[in-house]
Amino acid sequence: MMEPHALDFPKIDAVLRADGTGEVTIDGTSHPLQADDELAALREALNLISGTAVRLGRPVKVTTRDGDGQSLVVVSPDGTFTEVPAPAATGVGPQGPPREPGRPPAGSARPHPSRTSFLPQEQAEEPATQGWRGILTRSGFRMPPSAAERAERADVQAVSQHWPGPRTIAVVNGKGGASKTPSTILLAAVFAREGGAGVLAWDNNQTRGTLGWRTEQGPHEATVLDLLPQVEPLLGIAAQSADLARFVHHQTRDRFDVLRSKPMALAHEQRVEPNDVDVIHAVAAKYYRLILMDSGNDESDPMWLRMIDRTDQLVVATTTRDDHAEAGALLLEALAERDEHSASLAQQAIAIVSQADPRATADQVRRIADGYRELAREVVTIPHDPAMVGGPLRYGSLRPATQRAWLAAAAAVARGL
Repeated sequence: MMEPHALDFPKIDAVLRADGTGEVTIDGTSHPLQADDELAALREALNLISGTAVRLGRPVKVTTRDGDGQSLVVVSPDGTFTEVPAPAATGVGPQGPPREPGRPPAGSARPHPSRTSFLPQEQAEEPATQGWRGILTRSGFRMPPSAAERAERADVQAVSQHWPGPRTIAVVNGKGGASKTPSTILLAAVFAREGGAGVLAWDNNQTRGTLGWRTEQGPHEATVLDLLPQVEPLLGIAAQSADLARFVHHQTRDRFDVLRSKPMALAHEQRVEPNDVDVIHAVAAKYYRLILMDSGNDESDPMWLRMIDRTDQLVVATTTRDDHAEAGALLLEALAERDEHSASLAQQAIAIVSQADPRATADQVRRIADGYRELAREVVTIPHDPAMVGGPLRYGSLRPATQRAWLAAAAAVARGL
């Protein structure tokens, strides 16, 4: 093995970026990298590092840093490299004396003869695709993924699941502007992009819901008010899934559908009753596997309460503003006292804390998130992103870090379904 011969001197750090830029720092001297792409930048970096190894006549250790964290590799004078494995975790051995071979534990049934299946039980792990490891993989060296990439893959797997029967997710907060609508849109986008079709975002709002304003419009202007008179035929045995396209607005890039309210109408002109929520939900559950319900601000509205009755997973959306956070917390406390179903939703709720204000500090975000950890099953924070401020929302327009945060939020939701 080469690692024992690679001394800690000189200290070498390497940073590579997807745009082909980066730097190699050797004992404090920085060597900027500027190449056409990340593979070319990798070659430049290896030339610099292997040149140092040649001068020393031995391998050198290099700390690589990228968005996935840092790794340690050993580069030889001939330009080849190996990864230094992480230290093995120390664990506690099995408790109690070892059992004799072939003897079952006391009180257990006699085991039946068995054999090892010829079929493979585990899937081979795919090589790294991100960061330094991904660059090395694309250069012909099969590298295992980092812990960060493994975590991302686990989140993708979580949101890609299909559950037996439809699931309903309600996004709530009693204050306006608490990021309920962006949360509904971006959660729906993650579930649809990763798990495929069958995702509906429904503006269950008695007043001026803005879900339609922040999403793509289809070739019509239909809203929930147009759907209501057609509920009976849509629930009939002759109805087809394509019939619903007259009432929902498909998001061509993010692959989910939107059922709009009518924000231009006064509340009394589009009053939706609890039984209306029931029949609309019946239609949605017939045609969609996931229903995400954006909600209004009146928690006493029978329409809002009926939404809660139909909900499988509750999401509290809030920003770093104190009044938004307090309103969400009070809502959870009120639901805990309402009935058994509502109390279960409150106990298993997910809190999404969005940094809507770019001036909010990390301490402010942390304070709100820590407060919700005492109330919710999981808490996910979303960094500020200009693409989330006003106008139509599209997942692909978000910064990579924001996309990763929304994937984590959707995975937290999925774990409750």
